Amino acid sequence: MKKPDGFIDSHGGFHSLKSYQMAEIVFDATVAFCDRWISRRSRTHDQMVQAARSGRQNIAEGSVASGTSKKIELKLVGIARASLEELLLDYQDFLRQRDLPLWEKDHPEAQKVRKLAYASDRSYRTYKTYIESSAAEVAANALICLIHQSNYLLDRQLRQLEKRFLDQGGFTEKLYKARQHARKPSWKMP
Repeated sequence: MKKPDGFIDSHGGFHSLKSYQMAEIVFDATVAFCDRWISRRSRTHDQMVQAARSGRQNIAEGSVASGTSKKIELKLVGIARASLEELLLDYQDFLRQRDLPLWEKDHPEAQKVRKLAYASDRSYRTYKTYIESSAAEVAANALICLIHQSNYLLDRQLRQLEKRFLDQGGFTEKLYKARQHARKPSWKMP
């Protein structure tokens, strides 16, 4: 009788996830933005940096946990999405409270920022001038574009995780099947 394949799925590899890559850019850009435009003594500074960090960290943690818990993976990716939504509101508040315009999706500058998502080897450096050398309005709106792109990727990732869970089941189901298989005798009576 053939021994079943291992029941622990491959896991980790979060560095190759587009959602992680984009969340890392958002994190790095948020640190630079907050250091430039928001007092380091401000609670808002800490909260924005932590929300950006939470977005990135929860994607990584969910990816690592995925081998033994699809439920935890789904939960952590959902938390990452919620953290980035919180951060999005902070940037919108920043603009509103300073009477700065929020770019619409089809604003020419928003389109420029959005197109950078297709650049190869994209990193924080791709967006650095928007964050570090531009006016507050440009920096905040550029980050809003990046967060929308991150959220789009996370929404797609969540749908894929949900579908995979429905199609393949979770770790507990695999444990049960493996245990059932191990209990079957490997010999037959003559």
